[in-house]
Amino acid sequence: MFYKSEHQALQDSLRKFIEREINPYVDQWEADGIFPAKELFKKMGDSGFLGITKPEKFGGAGLDYSFGVAMAEALGDITCGGVPMAIGVQTDMATPALAKYGDDSVRENFLAPSISGDYVACLGVSEPQAGSDVAAIKTTARKDGGDYIINGTKMWTTNGTQADWICLLAITDSEGSIYKNKSLICVPMDTPGVSVAPRFHKLGQHSSDTTQVFFDDVRVPQANRIGDEGKGFIYQMDQFQEERLWGGASVLRAMERIIRLTREYTAGRSVFGEPLLENQSISFSLVELEVEVEALRSLVYRATEAYIEGEDVTRLATMVKVKFGRLVRRVADTCLQYWGGQGYMWDSPVARAYRDFRLSSIGGGADEVMLRVLARQATKAV
Repeated sequence: MFYKSEHQALQDSLRKFIEREINPYVDQWEADGIFPAKELFKKMGDSGFLGITKPEKFGGAGLDYSFGVAMAEALGDITCGGVPMAIGVQTDMATPALAKYGDDSVRENFLAPSISGDYVACLGVSEPQAGSDVAAIKTTARKDGGDYIINGTKMWTTNGTQADWICLLAITDSEGSIYKNKSLICVPMDTPGVSVAPRFHKLGQHSSDTTQVFFDDVRVPQANRIGDEGKGFIYQMDQFQEERLWGGASVLRAMERIIRLTREYTAGRSVFGEPLLENQSISFSLVELEVEVEALRSLVYRATEAYIEGEDVTRLATMVKVKFGRLVRRVADTCLQYWGGQGYMWDSPVARAYRDFRLSSIGGGADEVMLRVLARQATKAV
């Protein structure tokens, strides 16, 4: 996959937006522990950034997913991990299934305002006792007339304290198979019975608000369901494909930036009478990291091409997830070491990367779960 002039124009436009509307404020948002999602997303919606791959009928640009990957890659220019994560939830984690499987009514009510930036979206899958094991969720949506009555709780909800609606995975058939008894439902966050815990104080990604959401006899119309009842697990697995491709693309430039800053720092820092960068263990190591970043980029592009062609990219997307989760940790740890004591300072860019990148091997499916999925697929092929 090669970016064409249209992809490059998108990235240039987003780069200018980031330089003007995001990076000057990142340090303050990190200190505050939150960024103004409603304000920023409205600006992004007005600029056309929130619906690049979504249907034109609902305000999107209707472009193929290569443009979504180009946007995710450009988001790596943001000088923290929290804001890109929040944007990714809006564009590639909470809305893909809605865009693909929702009927026109539910898309008009939830997708269109999410594309315009009038709504902030969040995703409700993980629970206190069900993270990477999605099939083990306990939240229920019981039918009552034309409504669902929802009870349960969702955990690690990014954008949760600012969101207008949640894409909720819940059990809608208490007797069905664990893979066929769940549905995705759009739930307005101001519905009676929905409550939100104070935002969590996390190790990293401070500017991204993360919380726990509770549902106590929450009544919503069954018309808010995305697609067919009982297919929520399948829809969510499909949604994960875009999430994992987005994740791999979103860290490419971020890693390149940290490597570049480390090269600049070590070139200007003299030890025993010569720049640190003159030490082959450092200069070679940084080049090797750049090779690994390029390898990840190639994997992301290959998987994206297959996805655009309509192939099931579960295996490739899972490989992307494992690769980027481990590589960002290696990049951050290696570079911090070369910064020495300065890298250990809280406000250094490499320390922020160290904190922010660590989530990548946990969120959206832990490394060990991804390896389990890949191993099972490999075993079946024998």
